[in-house]
Amino acid sequence: MTTNEKMNSIKKTARITGFLYLILVPLGIFGILYVPATLIVPGDAATTASNIMANELLFRLSIVSALVVQLVNIFVVLLLYRLLKPVNKNMALLMVIFLLVAVPIAMLNELNQSAVLLLLSGADYLKVFTADQLQALVPLFLDLHEHGINIASIFWGLWLFPMGYLVFKSGFLPRILGVLLMIGCFGYLIESFAPFLLPSYEVEIALFTFWGEVLLPLWLLIKGVNVEQWEKRALESA
Repeated sequence: MTTNEKMNSIKKTARITGFLYLILVPLGIFGILYVPATLIVPGDAATTASNIMANELLFRLSIVSALVVQLVNIFVVLLLYRLLKPVNKNMALLMVIFLLVAVPIAMLNELNQSAVLLLLSGADYLKVFTADQLQALVPLFLDLHEHGINIASIFWGLWLFPMGYLVFKSGFLPRILGVLLMIGCFGYLIESFAPFLLPSYEVEIALFTFWGEVLLPLWLLIKGVNVEQWEKRALESA
C-alpha cells in the first residue's frame, strides 16, 4: 500500500467510525429514553401494560434498537482500535475488552423486555394467572431491565477512560475530546452504581457528562484525524 493509499484509508476509517458512532445516539435515545417515557407509567401497572399492548410495535422496535446498538458497538470499537492502537496498544486492547464485555450483558438484558411481551401475549400457559397478577409482573421485568442497563453502563463508562486517554495522548485528535471522554467515564460509573447504593435518589449525571461521545464522532466524521501525526505515531509504534 502506497503512502497516499494508507492516508486515504485512515481518513476513510475515521469517517466511517464517526458515522457509526453517531448512529448510536438516536438509537440509544429512542430505546432508553423515548419509549419508556412514552409507555411506562410509574406506579400504575395496569396503565403501563395497556400502553404496551396498544403500542406493541413501538415496544418491539425499542428491543430491536437496543440489539442493533450493540451490534454497531462492536464495529465502532474495532474501528477505534485501528485508529488508536498506534498510541498505546495495551490501552487500546483494554478499551476493546471493556466494550465487548458490555455487549452480551446489554443484549441478554433485552430478555426482560421480551418477558413483558410474553406476559401480555395471552398464551394458554399463562391462564393459571389472573390478569391482575400478569399486569403486576410487568413492572418487575421492566425494573429488571432498568437494572440490567445500569450494569451494562458500568462497562459503557469504563471503556471511555482508555479511549479518552488514547485520544488525549494521540496528537492527531484534539486533547479536549480525550478529557471529555474521561469525564464521561465517571459520569456513567456514578449513575450506574447510584441505584444500587442510593435507591431512593434519582441520579442522572450522565446527561451532563456524555458530550465527549457526541463531539468525538462529529469530529471524526467532519474533520477525520491528522493523518501526518497518525502516520508518525504508527511508525513509532512499529
